[in-house]
This record gives sequence, structure tokens and C-alpha cells, in this order.
Amino acid sequence: MELKSIKDAFDRVANKHKLSYTKTHEIVQMLSQELDKALSLMQDTQLDHKSILVDAKKLFTEKSPAAQLESAEKELNVALTKYPKVLEKQLNPEISKAYRTNAEFDTHIVNQIIANFFYRQGMFEIGDCFVAETGESECTTRQSFVEMYEILEAMERRDLEPALTWAGANSERLKQARSDLEMKLHSLQFLKISQGQNSQEALSYARKHFAVYADSCLYEIQKLVCSLLWDKNLEQSPYSEFLSPVLWDNAVREMTRQYCNLLSESSESPLSVTVTAGTQALPVLLKYINVMANKKLDWQSVEQLPVAVELPEEFQFHSVFVCPVSKEQSSEDNPPMMMSCGHVLCKQTITRMSKNGAKTSFKCPYCPTDIDSTRCKQLYF
Repeated sequence: MELKSIKDAFDRVANKHKLSYTKTHEIVQMLSQELDKALSLMQDTQLDHKSILVDAKKLFTEKSPAAQLESAEKELNVALTKYPKVLEKQLNPEISKAYRTNAEFDTHIVNQIIANFFYRQGMFEIGDCFVAETGESECTTRQSFVEMYEILEAMERRDLEPALTWAGANSERLKQARSDLEMKLHSLQFLKISQGQNSQEALSYARKHFAVYADSCLYEIQKLVCSLLWDKNLEQSPYSEFLSPVLWDNAVREMTRQYCNLLSESSESPLSVTVTAGTQALPVLLKYINVMANKKLDWQSVEQLPVAVELPEEFQFHSVFVCPVSKEQSSEDNPPMMMSCGHVLCKQTITRMSKNGAKTSFKCPYCPTDIDSTRCKQLYF
């Protein structure tokens, strides 16, 4: 869903509110100061009180605080009036039209996905309650995610022992995945020891654990060891980056990613990804469904998305081929076929161009090569 316009409208309201507040505060401060000044004059001098009040009134008339406040409030009200209209336009409350009543819906699988979402987010009590109320069997990944969150919570407390134990037990699998998680964890443990003003212990730790990474991480190891020379003033050293909490944040993210990877789970929740992608595609679908309704076409009978739905790269997980002639996306029944010239079309397009096999050959639409339809080969992405 395109939320940029909503964010822009919200930002305008927030900015106008901030300006209105600042202006109001300035005017109140000015009025307070002038009133205090007038009272001080009336108490400390023998001047006519009436003349002092006349001067104060004249000043207030010139400053026109009410007009200034009215102007600031007017701009804020304009922004507030437009904001609900933007919300109404972008957040269509009636989305049931995009629901396919004839779609296969496996309640068991959906319940398992939801339960798995709760567990991978660390909401174990909610997940257990959901499983109990739906009557589902316990999610097989529950205990694994319990262990993962025990490790992550320990890392938040700057305790790396559980993470190092897990990484050591899965060292070979991490190497196969080409992950440097174990080295990152040892680096953080080294820094933790060195920042405790124990250089000798840090050196012993480095000799014990860094040697196996010398070939792939030599430069990083050199920086870590050299940082010991500045152990009493690391923040003023060329190695002050080692004090950044970002190192811990990155390690937590990498730990989560690799833990999920070894469980054959994606690093991002499938449910979150699906819902996010769906909300971005929904406005396009709703607009198309309205067009179909006006033309009296049936949305329920469409076998694939009738319009292109552009999603960001983070939502693209599989290769997709769209026939350059028919503009249709390939499928199991209509796979991509490579012709002898190297160009690729969908099977149904080749069938149509060869007149259902009646013609022995046809011209490639992209080059002058004569194509024998019987020699076209199916492609697998």
C-alpha cells in the first residue's frame, strides 16, 4: 500500500502543530513580559497608572497577538482538514471485494502460520493460548524459538556465553552457510574482556579463538589486537568504532538470521511479509475490481492477477518470466520455452504462432530465424 502520501500528510499536520505551539508560546511569553513590565512600572514609579496602561494597550494593538494566533491556527486547521481525506482515499475500509470466495483455504495451515508468527516474535504465552483455543497441535518450532530468544535476551544483557555455545555447536553448518557470525561473537567477547581493563586475558582469548579465522579475517583481527594499545582511552583512538552499540545490534540481527536459516526458516516472518506485500498490492486490485464490475466481468473466475502489481525487491523471492509477446506470466501449464535462436516465449504463444502445430516453422518475432516448434525446449528457473 502506498503510504508515502499518508506520511507526508501526517508530517504536514505535525509540522503545523509544532509551529502553532511555538507561535502560541512566543505570544504568551511576550504578553506575560509586557504585563510584568507594566506592573513593575506601576509599583516602582510615580507615573500615572492610566498612562502606563494606555502604553501597554497600544503595544498590544500593534503586536496584534490575536491575529498572529489566528493565522497559525488557520494553517493547522487546513492541514487537519485534509488529513482525514487522505486517509479515506488511501485506506479503503471496504476490502472484501478483493477476497476470492472460491480460493482454497486450509484452516490448519493458516493456524500453524499464525502460531509460528507468535513464537518467532517471542510472544510464547499468546502463541500457546492461540494453539489451545484453536485445538491445533503444538508448533514444532516452538522450543527452537524459545532457545533463540534465551540467546538473544542474554546478548541484550551483554552475555555472549549462550550465543558462543550455540555457534560452536553449529560451527560447521555456519561455515557451509558462509556466515562470519562466530567470528563476530568472539570479537565482541574479546572487546568485552579488553574494556574490562584486562589486556593479558584479552590476548589469551585472542590466541585461543582468533587463529582459525586468520586467513579470512586477518585485517579485523589486527585491528582488534591493536586496540589494546588504547585500552584506557579507546574513545579517543582510531579504534573508537569498537565502542559503538551498532556492533551488538548487527550481531543480534545476524544471530537471528542464522538461527532461522539453520531451522530452514526465513529471517523475516512469512506472515509479516505476506500481509505487508498484500497491503501494498491491495489498492491496485481494488481499482481493477471496480473497473471489472463496471464492465460486468467476474473477478472470481480470473486464474491469475490480471494486472501487474509492482512490489519492492524485498518481496521478490522467485524468478518470474513474462512472455514478451502475450504479456502473460508463465505457469506450469504455460511454461517458458527457448527457441533455437535463443529467444524465449511462453508455450501457448509458440503454439499460436505455429497454428497449433499445423505449420512446420514460423519466424521468430525478434530475429529473422525460422523456428521449428518441435525443437523448442522448456526452461526451468
